Amino acid sequence: MIHYRTERKYKMKYRAIDLFAGIGGIRKGFDNAFGKNIDTVFVSEWDEYAQKTYRANYKDKFEIAGDITKIDEKDIPEFDICLAGFPCQAFSLAGKRMGFDDDYKGMCRGTLFQDVVRICEYHKPKVIFCENVKGLTIHDRGRTFKVIKSAFEQIGYTVYDKVLNSKDFGVPQNRERIYIVAFRKDINSENFEFPVGNKPDTCIRDIMEEQEVSVKYYLSTTYIETLKRHKARHAAKGNGFGYEIRDLDGKAGAIVCGGMGRERNLIIDNRLTNFVPVTHIKGEVNREGIRKMTPREWARLQGFPDDFKLELADTHLYKQFGNSVTVNVIEAIADKIKVILDADEKAKSVVETVNIRQTKKERAVG
Repeated sequence: MIHYRTERKYKMKYRAIDLFAGIGGIRKGFDNAFGKNIDTVFVSEWDEYAQKTYRANYKDKFEIAGDITKIDEKDIPEFDICLAGFPCQAFSLAGKRMGFDDDYKGMCRGTLFQDVVRICEYHKPKVIFCENVKGLTIHDRGRTFKVIKSAFEQIGYTVYDKVLNSKDFGVPQNRERIYIVAFRKDINSENFEFPVGNKPDTCIRDIMEEQEVSVKYYLSTTYIETLKRHKARHAAKGNGFGYEIRDLDGKAGAIVCGGMGRERNLIIDNRLTNFVPVTHIKGEVNREGIRKMTPREWARLQGFPDDFKLELADTHLYKQFGNSVTVNVIEAIADKIKVILDADEKAKSVVETVNIRQTKKERAVG
């Protein structure tokens, strides 16, 4: 007996994998956009502390995989959407921009992108989504970016890319990043377009902690003098590096995982009432209200909700949010991706329904 598939509704649940997952920022954006219609089936992240934050916020039944270079593509479950925020340090404007030659702890960060290609060439997902630093577009006079786009095209994808700034999507952070969306060529993606940021303008004051924060975030007088000397040395050399106190009614600079990422985004908060240090410091706590932003404030700068759990030491959290993505931007792009995927699924469902009905009709006549 021949069993024909029943006619189905076009709305479906998409399966996703999260590569170089970090703390799950890209996933958060896609979860927000797709709602119950997305199911993450595989996660890879090699940093043990990022894994801890990820597990605290996503209760997956499977284990987080480690080094992606050691994972056979055949061992990864089938998926429709590949999320891949492959390491950006190799291409960063703030780094040495070594690109595909960059090596870190025995792992070639620049070529980890090739693992994305390897996995997607085997599984042929409907769409691939990547995020990276703006510097990727100009690394090696643009050759690196051409190689990346060409690699996706060669395995059967139509590639779209655009630089977007987080400040245009409802967070007070001036953070430009390149976003890459690659649709499998059998999917009609000609109507795909990147979102235009039109969220209400926000400022640092909007993301500040509601209550007085710990004195540990306030700089010591000695450290402030050190920062001033450091900035003066850089100024004498003709560059603008050094600490910066941000206007509460303005935007933060791009937060990064290095120490200066915090010092370039200092703010003045005069709500402190207890100036007794909680750790050993040189000098005394400054009375000008100069402090670092807290990890929760950094989370807000990246669009993470306040129920996102922060369970590790501050040092790890600063690094994790500096390395992460702006959820608001990801969600806006994911909304556009969903429109294309749903339209494609609906079109194929209509064709399938017609074929099933035609087959039933032919059998009835016969």
